[in-house]
Parts: sequence; structure tokens; C-alpha cells
Amino acid sequence: MKLSETAISRPVLASMISAALVLFGVIGYARLSVRELPDIDPPIISVSTTLPGANAQVVETAVTDVLEEELSTIQGLRTLSSSSSEENSQIILEFNLDRPVDIAAQDVRDKVSRVRGRLPVDVLEPVIAKQQADAQPFFWLALSSPNYDLMQLSDVADRLVKARLQSLAGVGSAGVFGERRFAMRVWVQPDQLSARGLTVQDVESAITARNVEIPAGRIESTRREFSVRSLGELKNPREFGELVVTSQGGQVVKLKDVARVELAPEDTRSIFRYNANPAVAIGVVRQSKANLIDVARRIREAIPGIQQMLPPGVKLETAFDGSVFVTHSINDARLTLLIAAILVVLIIFVFLRNLRATVIPGLAIPASIVATFAIMYFLGFSINNFTLLALTIAIGIVVDDAIIVLENAYRHQEELHEAPEQAAVNGTNEIGFAVIATTIALVAVFTPLGFLRGSTGRLLSEFGIAVAGAVVISGFVALTLTPMLCAKVLRVPHEHGAVFKMLEAGFNA
Repeated sequence: MKLSETAISRPVLASMISAALVLFGVIGYARLSVRELPDIDPPIISVSTTLPGANAQVVETAVTDVLEEELSTIQGLRTLSSSSSEENSQIILEFNLDRPVDIAAQDVRDKVSRVRGRLPVDVLEPVIAKQQADAQPFFWLALSSPNYDLMQLSDVADRLVKARLQSLAGVGSAGVFGERRFAMRVWVQPDQLSARGLTVQDVESAITARNVEIPAGRIESTRREFSVRSLGELKNPREFGELVVTSQGGQVVKLKDVARVELAPEDTRSIFRYNANPAVAIGVVRQSKANLIDVARRIREAIPGIQQMLPPGVKLETAFDGSVFVTHSINDARLTLLIAAILVVLIIFVFLRNLRATVIPGLAIPASIVATFAIMYFLGFSINNFTLLALTIAIGIVVDDAIIVLENAYRHQEELHEAPEQAAVNGTNEIGFAVIATTIALVAVFTPLGFLRGSTGRLLSEFGIAVAGAVVISGFVALTLTPMLCAKVLRVPHEHGAVFKMLEAGFNA
């Protein structure tokens, strides 16, 4: 075959091609994302709507039911679920696996825009978002201190910790949970309101109208120009207490006369505890294609530097690291892959009983397996248990072609007494098409797994394509690198050593 003859006559070219395949594989391996399982998550769209002041029953009747009626007619919709709570409506739409998520999101936006006029006037604009399994925090940090309250810790987490984490490579976003944001809480006294003939709406209107900072323009003179700022935004409880609610018969009613104003948390409905103590949590979400293990490592390395920026007495600790489980699982699969490679080489040595002959098919393993990572990278795959299982299975397959070529070249040297190069050429020419046929047959067996539909099909897709890719590369290596090594390395010994005689005696026993 011309391909094999070229490789034998140009050994440097054959070596460089194999080295290039390995190099591309190493680069692809470094850039592949790491997951426990392949990405089989269906397209999911969420529609979140807020109706201020409404209870759950009103939200369900006025918002959720109206949206559900229209959204249920979207093409490719698999399931629709909804929940209505105080002031909030949440609708989750799951589409078929073959439905592009961007097209599904556009269809949802079109349907929501059609019924926008049927929703209550006070309803806020519905928020439509694409959901992904990767969009959940995988790394949690806990911020606690015996010297600071939760409002102060929330401010520290938002200003110092969150901003630093979001700047790390591979981090998509970071969110603060269990936080207590500073807010001005107005506790209205009903008896005082009733005595003055006022309502809660009057208080709300007064605060809205007077607690505002509007553009005030500028003052110009012949020689100077001044920017004017209206100091209308209130800053502390005392200023809020002096706010005028109304004037009745020349008597001014201030907010402090009908309500109690205090600086307190905006929301007290949720709380986060770490080791049974109140704390503030920071959840980190990685980018969809980022390496989970590398991102977790960067976060752990950044924690000491962030700790130095925090006030005295504030402690930042790792509460949960989701990469630990993935790391253990992937490391077990990698260990299995390594053990399989070692066992294959040992078995080859036991039966060939020749160190030089063992090296030749042994080199086919890294050349084929490592180069497969380049194919996985270009196809958008990830390193997961299924792809590593595929490569583990492929180890026993990729050496078959190399052993066939090696054995025939060895036979030409031993039985026909041909020179090494001539034996490599003639031996490869005899079984070259057999190697191609077996390669095509194996590819035909595993490739259809990549075209299966449904969740199971997507789960096995990366497995089948990874095995097929490794087999294709092994066929190429068997027709290029292996014949060249047979011509340059393989020699028939004039006298067998002690290891050969010992193994031969064992086989003949």
C-alpha cells in the first residue's frame, strides 16, 4: 500500500504525523470540560411574573392560568408545570430534546407578548429565561462572624467576596443567598392612622412622592455655570420620620406621627446557617463549557487572598464543593483506563515474548487514545464517565490492527528471511485491506450510537463516537506508524532469552 510504503521510506514523516496527533490530543484534553455524565439536559424555559400585592389565589387566576392557556399550544412542548405564590407566578416549560432552546425561547416570547394585554395592569414584565443544569451553584462558601450582624455580612459578601469570585476564569456568576440587604422599614400604626383619617395608601403615596431625587438642571451666569442637585432622597430613619404625609387644617402630619421607621433587613423570610450558626452563603455557578475541577481549584486557591481582604473577625469557609464527587468518579475512571492500558501491554508481552515487538503495538495505544481527545474537543464532547469508559474499551480494540501488522511483518522476517524494511512492506501489503475492513466494520458498529434519539441516545452518543474515533485513528496508525516501527525496530532474534524460554515452557506445559 502506498500509505504504508511512504511511512516506511519516510520514517521522520510518519513519526511527526503520529506526534502531531498526540499533540492535538493533549491540547484537546486540556480544553475539554469535565462532567460526571454527558450533557443530556432537555431545553427548559422558565417564565417568571410578579404581581405586587396579590395573594397566591389571585396570581393563579389572573396571571398563571392566562399564560398557561396560551403557552400550552407551543410546538414541541413536552411538559408544562406552574406554581403560584404570593406576588409570584412561575411556569416551567420542558421541550423535546431535538428542539433548539433558542427557537423555543423565541416561541415563548411570542406567546407571552400576545397575552400581555390580558394580564393585570399592575403586573411587572414577565421574565423569560433559558435554564440549564449547569446554571446551578456547584460551590458554596459560608461567610460568618460573631462580631457582625447579617446585614453587615451581606454587604461584605456583595462588595468583596462576590466581585472577586466573578473575576476568576471559568466562573459564570456568583450569587449571595440568605442575605440581609439594608432597607428602611416603616411600621404603620393603624390607630394613629385612623385617628387622623389616613390610610396606608396615603402613607405609601407620600413616601413615593417625596423620597425621590430628580434632575434639577443648572444655573448659568455670564461667567459661571452651576450644576444643581435636588437632595430629595432620604438617607436615615430620622429623615424619613420628618417626611410630611399630609396637612390637615394647618396641622402637619409627619411620618413619625403615624409610623415607626427603622433601618432593618429588606427580607427576613430566608436564612442560611452554617454549623448551626447564622451566616451568609455565596453560591458559584461555572460557565457551561468550563472545566468544573479547574474552576473549583481556582476558587479554593482564591479563598486565602479573599480572607485577607475581609474585616477582622469575618471568616470565609468552604461549605460545599460539588467537584469532590466528580473528581473521585473521574479519577476512578482514569485509573481504570491506565490499568487497562498496562494489562494490555503485559498480555501482548506475554504472548509475543519480545520486548521490541511489545513496544510497537504498545505505542499504538497512546497514539490512538490521546488523539481521540482532539476529536472529542472538536465535537463539543466532555470528559465524563461514559467517554472514559469508551476509551477503556477502545484500548483492547486499537491494538488489534497493530498486532496484525506486526505479526505478519515478523513472519516475513522469520519464515521468508526478508530484510526488515522489505518484510514490513510485504507484510503490510498482504493484510492492509484486512486492517481497513476491520476498522470500517468496527466503526459501523459503534457510530450508529451517535444517532440514537431520546435521553438514552444522547447518553450513549459520546460513548459511541469516542470508540469510533479511536478505532479510525488506530487504523491509520496501524498503516503508518506500525509498519515504520516494524522496519526500524523489529528484529528476529538469533537466540531467544530466558524469559522467552520460560514463557514458552509454560505454554507447552
